[in-house]
This record gives sequence, structure tokens and C-alpha cells, in this order.
Amino acid sequence: MTGNIRDLSTYSQNDTEKMDLINGVFKEFPLFDSIKCCYKDVSCSKIESIDFSEDIDELDESDDSKLILCSPVFKETPSKYCPKCGRKYLKADIVCLDCLVHLKDISDKVDVRDIKSEPKFTFVGQNNYSSFDELLNKDNLLKINEFDFTIDDYSTILHDIKSQAFLNFDNLVKENEIYYDGLDILEKVILFVKSFVKVEFKSSGGQLGYFESDAIAIDDRSTKSLQITTLIHELSHFLIQEILIHVLCKLLDSTRNSFTESLVTFILSYTHFTQLIDEYAAHNVEGRFTIFGFQDYSSFTDIERKMDGEMTKDEIEITKSIGNTFALSIKEILESLIDREMREDIKEQFLKDVLDRPNYVALKMENCQILNDEGFIKAIWLILNEGCEVAASNIDRLISI
Repeated sequence: MTGNIRDLSTYSQNDTEKMDLINGVFKEFPLFDSIKCCYKDVSCSKIESIDFSEDIDELDESDDSKLILCSPVFKETPSKYCPKCGRKYLKADIVCLDCLVHLKDISDKVDVRDIKSEPKFTFVGQNNYSSFDELLNKDNLLKINEFDFTIDDYSTILHDIKSQAFLNFDNLVKENEIYYDGLDILEKVILFVKSFVKVEFKSSGGQLGYFESDAIAIDDRSTKSLQITTLIHELSHFLIQEILIHVLCKLLDSTRNSFTESLVTFILSYTHFTQLIDEYAAHNVEGRFTIFGFQDYSSFTDIERKMDGEMTKDEIEITKSIGNTFALSIKEILESLIDREMREDIKEQFLKDVLDRPNYVALKMENCQILNDEGFIKAIWLILNEGCEVAASNIDRLISI
């Protein structure tokens, strides 16, 4: 396979779902009618500061005609649950006759923060490389360059990751006898994330969170909504890495091990090109679970500022398109467990926590282009092929990862 980053623009197409979503927001705010999610080669209008404050009419309590009296309905609230099937029971019940197990009190809720998880994602191949020199030999570099990999192979990888996450999630709930319906939305998201990676909690430093190796660390001093979006952002970094590890192992018919993991970690960090893709995808996924007006692309723009003309504006837009396309895959994985009801709960939690007014300037960072299947496969080839070539010349740096 041949090509470079500029060639990928020919495979770009409109992400109509994203454009409709963004444009739908502005229909609610007439003053923002001039701001649209742009089609290719069209510039967005400048976004100005808007005061959203409104006068709220007070309810005239003296007008009895507007008062409606409702009689409360009382009934016993379930206080027990089956640790096997999760069905709720009343206080007088002792066992679940379907599962033949003793019931547990709902009040004996397990703190999901204390649950230890060791999720594993495996890939078994004919080869099991025991050094970077073996992994990056000439034959393997040639295989990566030839890139015998299809969109069907990619879909299989997504399915395998999703299936393993479901299994991990199911085991966490059963092994810890968790009453899932009794968890709040942050606890549910923590449990979900622990199906992919270890989650640790920190109480120092300025970062809201970070992903490193096989663990996500978040600052539990921040609000619940920020912890949720931080977890989703950092989990997206993990999933991009996980996808590329599977692609690499598929190409080389290799069993996943510390060498393949370290190689992909290097590839995603050694150049601004891959850093931008990684960060844009993570911000994009995070934004899917954040109410409009509170999107954040700060880590992406931080990388842009460091580049000092290293990439053209068009090349940066292509990295966004690649990031968008990765984000679609990640959102597909996440939404298999974070369903519509949970997404609404996340929004409600966000509205409870947020004190600032929405700021729509960040929407200027949105790119509404995705790559078609052929272009996306070519983008993955570009990431892995260039990354492995550089890695083969920097074995010492790989060893230090």
C-alpha cells in the first residue's frame, strides 16, 4: 500500500448525523442561526458571546384554579434483591425461587470504587514475539506495508472487543453481587469502565484524569459529571490503542503481549500526527456524552500550539477526519452498554453540577468529515506503517516504555 496523509482527503465524506446534531442545537437559539456545522471547504461564521439570561414569571399562588392536588399512592418499596438475577423483592421474602439463592439487602450496596478489576483483552496468533527486534524484523515490516487487512477484519475486531467487555462487565456484577439498579450514574459508568481497564482515584495534581498502561486515574475531587466525562475521554484513548493492537496482531498473526502493546503505545505518542488523531477522537467521544455548550478540545489545541507550522491546516483537518472515524467505532462500543437511559442520566447529572453558562465557541473545533471504508483502512495503514518504520530505528526508546 502506498500514499500519504494528503491523499486521505480524497476519501473524505460528510458525517451527516453529526452535522444534523450540531445544527439542531442552533435552531433552538435564533441568534446562532448563522453558525452551522460546515460542509467541506466552507468556513464557519464567527461565534459571538450571547447572554442567555431570561426573565421568569413567578407563579401566582393566589390563583387556586391553577392548583392541582394529587393524592399520593403508598406501597412497600423493595428492600432486597437476588444477587444472581438482580430481581427485587420485598422485606418479607427470603430466597429467590428461580435462582435458589438467599436474597441480599439493597442497603448492603457494594462500593464500586473499591472493586478490583483485572480485565483482559486477548489476541492469539501463531507467533509470539519475545523482543522488539523479532517483532520488527524485515518480513514483518513488509507485511505491515502490504497491509492485508479489510473493513470486515476491522468489524470483527470491534465485535471481539465489545464481546469481551460484555463478559467482563457481567463477571464484575455477578462476582461482586452488585445491585445494579441501586447504583447512581457515576457508579454505573465506573463499573462500565472497569470492564475495560483498571480505575484508580487520585487526589492531587491538576489533571482531571489520565490513561497510562492498563489503568485510568481520575481525580475524585471533581464533580460527578466531570468524573464521568473524564472516564469516557480516557477510556477512548484505551480503545484506540486496543483497536490498533488487534490490527497489528492480525497483520502479523501474533499473540498479544507486552511487546505489541508497547509498540502501539509508542506509535500513538511519537509524532504530533498520531497525537492529534488520538486526542481528537477522545474529545469527540467525550462530547457525545456532554451537553452542548460544554465541549472541550483543550488537549488537542495544546498539541496544535506546540507544532509551530509542522502540519498544514488541511493536514490538521485530515487528522480530525481520521479521529472522527475512530470516534464512530468507539461510540458504537460504548453505546452498547451506555444506553439511552444512561445517557439521559449523564445529562441530568451534568445539569445538576454545571454552574457556568454554555460556551458554544468549542463547536468551532468540530469537523464534520469522516473517511469512507477504503480511506479509513488506508489511514490505519499510514499510522501503523510509518510508526513501525520509525520504531524499528528506535528500539532503545521502545525498551523504555
